[in-house]
Amino acid sequence: MMADLSIEFCGIKSPNPFWLASAPPTDKAYNVVRAFEAGWGGVVWKTLGEDPAAVNVSSRYSAHYGKNREVLGFNNIELITDRSLEINLIEITQVKKDWPDRAMIVSLMLPCEEALWAEILPKVEATGADGIELNFGCPHGMPERGMGAAVGQVPEYVKLVTSWCKKHTKLPVIVKLTPNITDVRQPARAAKEGGADAVSLINTINSITHLDLDRMIAFPIVGNASTHGGYCGSAVKPIALNMVAEIARDPETRGLPISGIGGIGNWRDAAEFIALGAGSVQVCTAAMLHGFRIVEEMKDGLSRWMDEQGYENIAAFSGKAVANTTDWKYLDMNYEVIAQIDQDKCIKCGKCYVACEDTSHQSIAQLIDAAGVRTYEVIKSECVGCNLCEITCPVEACITMVPQANGKAYMNWTQDPRNPRAELA
Repeated sequence: MMADLSIEFCGIKSPNPFWLASAPPTDKAYNVVRAFEAGWGGVVWKTLGEDPAAVNVSSRYSAHYGKNREVLGFNNIELITDRSLEINLIEITQVKKDWPDRAMIVSLMLPCEEALWAEILPKVEATGADGIELNFGCPHGMPERGMGAAVGQVPEYVKLVTSWCKKHTKLPVIVKLTPNITDVRQPARAAKEGGADAVSLINTINSITHLDLDRMIAFPIVGNASTHGGYCGSAVKPIALNMVAEIARDPETRGLPISGIGGIGNWRDAAEFIALGAGSVQVCTAAMLHGFRIVEEMKDGLSRWMDEQGYENIAAFSGKAVANTTDWKYLDMNYEVIAQIDQDKCIKCGKCYVACEDTSHQSIAQLIDAAGVRTYEVIKSECVGCNLCEITCPVEACITMVPQANGKAYMNWTQDPRNPRAELA
């Protein structure tokens, strides 16, 4: 059995759910053709705008590093396309003609004037593209011009521009949302009210990665100054997963197709986004760091995992984790876990002990015998099951959290007698 990776996302067909996000990797035909040759299911072409095209600065990128210079987060101050609208439209037309089975979405960003949208949309439609994505998320440069995140942060503008696009094109309209907002559900609801066929998220997060402390300038450095940019890459994945889940489980937007974006670098990341409600996934930073061929492993890994789980297609597990994602107040107050240390795997480093003793619940004992050999044991009566020891332990599966059979029935905070505002049963 081979899992079927093909998808249909708000009417757009694609041989697999892996799309390249609107970004430097989708800036021109040369890159996009290389991506399709490598096996990507679709692309969102780098954002088009009005002529004359945007002008970029040098330099443009910076990074937040982990150990051994592993790039955890990526910062970008590049703007939308700096090539003319005409050349982009010609290339989009040719690439779609040559690769008819791949999803071709065109990202757009224009000022909030209906006439400008009415003028560009028929031109995009004429390319044969499958859909448009409205860039309401770019956090740098463009908001200063009243575009990008400046639109995405105001639900009324999101609804208005979405409705214009629905009026002036027959193509599916995907609204790309900014994470630089207090509650991402508000613009998502506005997009739906405006007639959006789908939303995509997250766009990049406002960031400054690090500074040159000799020159006292943040990176990336442009002359003698810098500015905030868009943060993406592995580090943003937890934020993106949460925002996708919030929209997927919101009663007002439930069922609205979602294209998941943010730190997707392997098949497992993609599966997590899909399980939380995404119907397609978009990748950028991982491709920029490792090249287009990463999609081979992504497709292979996802397909093998789906076979193991018995999922015949993407739809079979899309949104499957949404029902298990809830508000804190509905969690079971009577559920209990206690840490357990596997002494055969323990390397006696003491990291769990130090973490618990200094910053948690003093529930790990350090026992030293006559020969000076150390042993670490959990004091069960003190353990609250916080997971800190498991997280700090460098040995996988050495510390596990074991559920306790305490005989207590499910009870959430709204029912808990310790809650001064508990609701009467």
